[in-house]
Amino acid sequence: MRILLDESLPKRLNKDFKGHQVKTVPEAGWQGKKNGELMKLMEGKFHVFITVDQNLRYQLNLRNTSTPIVILKSNSNRYEDLCKLVGKGLKLLVSSSLERINQIS
Repeated sequence: MRILLDESLPKRLNKDFKGHQVKTVPEAGWQGKKNGELMKLMEGKFHVFITVDQNLRYQLNLRNTSTPIVILKSNSNRYEDLCKLVGKGLKLLVSSSLERINQIS
């Protein structure tokens, strides 16, 4: 599965999604793009977008994107806090039950 990690996530989190092709927004060359533009750019290139931006669902018209979004709900966006959620994220990715918006806490 091709995964895009939001630029607000620590880069080293990509190594925790073993068995998947993971890029960060800066690695894709899209650093600083607004969320709406980012959704358009990743369409067809990635299977899922992972972020900590809990307001994303209110900022965009998500009906215009077919790429599922996984929101990691954590105390912070530090690696030490987020890596604890990767196991749940991996289970969700392989379960084929991704919805348009998914929240993991």
